Order: sequence, then C-alpha cells, then structure tokens
Amino acid sequence: MMGGQIRGLPLLIVAILVLILARASLFTVAQTEQALILRFRQPVPGRGLVTEPGLHYKVPFIEDVIFLDKRILPLESAKLEVVASDNQRLEVDAFMRYHISDPLKFYQQQGNLERANNQLGSQLNSALREVLGDATSSQIISGERAALMGKIRDEVNARSLGFGVSVNDVRIRRADLPKEISEKVYSRMQSERAREAAEFRAKGAEQAQIVRAGADREVVELTAKAQQEADTLRGEGDAKRTAIFAAAFGQDPSFFAFYRSMQAYITALGSKGTQLVISPDSDFFKYFGSETGKAAAGAH
Repeated sequence: MMGGQIRGLPLLIVAILVLILARASLFTVAQTEQALILRFRQPVPGRGLVTEPGLHYKVPFIEDVIFLDKRILPLESAKLEVVASDNQRLEVDAFMRYHISDPLKFYQQQGNLERANNQLGSQLNSALREVLGDATSSQIISGERAALMGKIRDEVNARSLGFGVSVNDVRIRRADLPKEISEKVYSRMQSERAREAAEFRAKGAEQAQIVRAGADREVVELTAKAQQEADTLRGEGDAKRTAIFAAAFGQDPSFFAFYRSMQAYITALGSKGTQLVISPDSDFFKYFGSETGKAAAGAH
C-alpha cells in the first residue's frame, strides 16, 4: 500500500507542474479588451497585439500580458472659465470621447488610463481655451458651436499624437455666463421688461381713455339728437292738438268757454285744503247759477 503511494507521487507532481505551466501559459481576452504580449517590455514579434477575444497563450515566466480597454472611453472636463474674443467671460462644461488607437505607444507613454486621462484632460482644457478664445460669445452660444467643437477635437488630436489615442468627439455640454454676471444680466433684463410693460400699460390706458371719451361724446350726441327729435315730435303733436282743439271749439264757442271754466275749477279746487275767498257773483262762478250749464245772465 505504501509502495503504491510512493510510485504515484511523481505523477501527482508532474500533474501539478503541468497545471502550473498551463495557468502561466494561457490567458483570456474579454470582448471589450485587447492585450499586449511583451517580452522584456517589448512586443513579441508576430503576436505582440491580441485583439480577438478568447483563450490565448504566452511563454510562461518570460512573457507578460498587458490588458487594455478597446472601447470608446469617456473623459469629463472640469468646469472651465474662458474669455471669448469679445472679452466676455464664460463658464464652459465639456466632455470628450476617445479610444486607444496604438496600444503599444499608449502603454509606453501613459502606462494606464488614470495617467492618460490626466494628460488628455490637460490637453482638452488647453484646446478649449485656445479655440474658444478666438471666437465671440455669440458664436459659442449660437449654432456655430458645432464647428467650434470640431476644431477643439482636431486640436486635441494634434496635441495627443504621441499618446497612442484618437479622439472621437468633443462636446460642449454648457456654456453660460458666470453666476454674478448672469444675475446682473437677469436684473437688467427684468428692469427692461418692467419698463416695456409700463409703456404698454400707459399706451393701453391712453387708448382706453380715447375710446371712452369717444363713447361719451357719442352718447351725448345721440342723447341730444334724440332729445331734439323728441322735442320736435312733441311740438308737432302739441300743434296738431291745438289745431284740433281750435277746430272743435270754433264750432261751439260757448262749449269751449264752459270746458275752459271746468279746467279752471279742477286746477283751483282739485287740491285738498284749498281755500278761496271770492265773491259769489264773481265771473269765476258764472256757470254755478245756471241750471242749463250756460253762463248766468249778466255774467261776463
């Protein structure tokens, strides 16, 4: 039993060595990665760059594998204050997208993403200051921003030729006036709008007064015209009534005199509490002494 264990020990050692060698010789490249195979910090001829995902090999203990991302990588720029060509200060918030185009140069020059991002961030800020400093604030804020972003991308690419990267895009997320200037501009705009509103209200009140005065004048004119027409119609009616009375009373003067006396009685005696002190044989009572309703004899 002991002899069988001793004879199986070399096989176990060999198996362990084979596993160690296999583990040291094989490596896996993910779908989002690319790998550099280096021998004494230099790429292995013929297979120094691996871009295909899957299982690959290397010489153990002699060759090293460096994994690099092959996706498009983001880089956020810190908020930056630039001075446009018209001396207007602007706060700019931008970001960049890039990819590793030369893995060996990237590894030799930068070593890792953290250092690369620091270098590229510095180049991005310099390009932003240079390009935006040659443009006016209206160009930066208006539709010409796309052309400026293209210039910034090209400038960063030119500055980063030795980094082993290629810039895909640069975008200005926001370009605004500094807070203190924005508040002053807003206050000035608010005052201007208040002034315009006051002018509109004054013009509206003036127009309302004109319309109101015109309406009042028109009411007075219409009222006067209606009163004139009413007076004319009333005068014509009175004239017609008088003519009718004259024609009727002309046919019987005694009846006319009797009718007028009755109206005088109504006017004089119609009110309550009326007291008259008149002689009974006065001409005012000339119809009271006649049974026929005619004037008494001798009355005038």
